[in-house]
Amino acid sequence: MGTLYIVSTPIGNLEDITLRAKNILSSVDYILAEDTRVSKKLLNYLSISKPLKSYHDFNKEKVTPAIIRELKGGSDFALVSDAGTPGIADPAFYLIRRAISEQIPVIPIPGPTALITALSASGLPTDRFIFENFLPSKSTKRKKILKSFLLEKRTVIFYESPHRIIKVLQEMDEIFGDIRVVMARELTKLYEEFLRGTPKYLLEHFKTKKPRGEITVLFNAYNKNKKVE
Repeated sequence: MGTLYIVSTPIGNLEDITLRAKNILSSVDYILAEDTRVSKKLLNYLSISKPLKSYHDFNKEKVTPAIIRELKGGSDFALVSDAGTPGIADPAFYLIRRAISEQIPVIPIPGPTALITALSASGLPTDRFIFENFLPSKSTKRKKILKSFLLEKRTVIFYESPHRIIKVLQEMDEIFGDIRVVMARELTKLYEEFLRGTPKYLLEHFKTKKPRGEITVLFNAYNKNKKVE
């Protein structure tokens, strides 16, 4: 019986790879990657040469049975995402659940994930939080979810694209008013940036600077009237 390793990879800066992750990637028989071109860059940086197999949201149901057969036949696989921890906002869950149902060992190799990286430096409460992945693309559905956070005591975290963030901030301003919002973009990369302020303040900021890069949004609506210590 082989082992399925869930290997976290850097979210930007390749130096964030762990020694354990490097050792696992060097030792397995195959590496499953969302985009083999992206993972190839990391493997080249680490001077690792291993067979890459494509595993992503559009082929997961088709390729999973063959992967399970190879695992049961004794092959070890490392599952990586394009960036961060597999299983967090990506299709890894499908394969992981199947492997567990077949009693195949599944071992996590911890490392970076954008939501925790952003939360750690946000300045918002970190003792309790929830993660919403990407909000719905349709405004009516998105507003419904945002309104459900009006009395949410935990810090809320979600991912958003630069193409939609202006509309989302407008809706947040309409629903929440002057709450504390933190936007973390391009984490660990050259142009890493944290923006902090109310939705209205951030909207003013983006009137002169176009939103760019991958964005993690954090807010706490419940504590909006409390002063920062």
